[in-house]
Amino acid sequence: MSPITHFVKAAGHEIHVAEWGRGNAETAILWHGLARTGADFEPLAAELAKEWRLLVPDTLGRGLSSWAREEGEYGFATYAAVAADVCALFGVNAMMWVGTSMGGALGIRLAAGPFAGRITHLVVNDIGPELPRPAVERILAYASTPPVVDTMGELEAFLRAAYRPYGVLPEAQWRRMAVTSARRLPDGRLTLHYDPRMTRQFVNHPGDYDQWDAWRRVGCQTLVLRGEDSDLLLPAVADRMLDENPLAELVEIGGVGHAPALNVPEQIGVVAAFLRRPNPGAAR
Repeated sequence: MSPITHFVKAAGHEIHVAEWGRGNAETAILWHGLARTGADFEPLAAELAKEWRLLVPDTLGRGLSSWAREEGEYGFATYAAVAADVCALFGVNAMMWVGTSMGGALGIRLAAGPFAGRITHLVVNDIGPELPRPAVERILAYASTPPVVDTMGELEAFLRAAYRPYGVLPEAQWRRMAVTSARRLPDGRLTLHYDPRMTRQFVNHPGDYDQWDAWRRVGCQTLVLRGEDSDLLLPAVADRMLDENPLAELVEIGGVGHAPALNVPEQIGVVAAFLRRPNPGAAR
């Protein structure tokens, strides 16, 4: 199964959206992590699209979406506006939300605010309402200065090192990650498919990831996934998430760090089983 490719105008920007499973009754939004693209969800989307319609955007400044005009647009206020416009353009009222890392944090913000009552199922993949500074610094160290290399082999080697915590990916998935992450520079060399200014979110919007108040307001059934070795979602934070929101449950994924790639049957099965749960009274 292949997705339908769309380029839509959302919050004043051209946003790339992959649509999977057109014709299915219910819709799920899949939102990727900080320096990644929607293509990361391809193994998950290929399975979920058998049951649900999926909308998988590239965030502003990533993948095939346009870059921000001002670096201040890289933040949750703009991403929330993009999400609202995407849902309006595709006629989505109620939805499920699966977010990895940044995409999970955005899901918390939306479920507690502008999408309250519209998100029926929320999957938060390896992120919490607060972030440990050492993990943020580790991520920013590679995301703020993307490599410039001569060959795809070198780019793939960089990705394998930077995303080793994802766990074991099949050879074909590492190669696919390299292909979907690459862009050519004017001199013909290769770098990653995002605007490095997007990391300025942590400077221009330092409170974006401080979300305990929002977390307590999330009113939908919520699945928190945590990589067993994650340095971004620490065990104490995950435990507090359960204490402060009784609608949340936690599943720990063994053998991976930040973040579970949602690319193997065991992980896909956990997500699919959660999304199948009935949501009595939800608008469709």
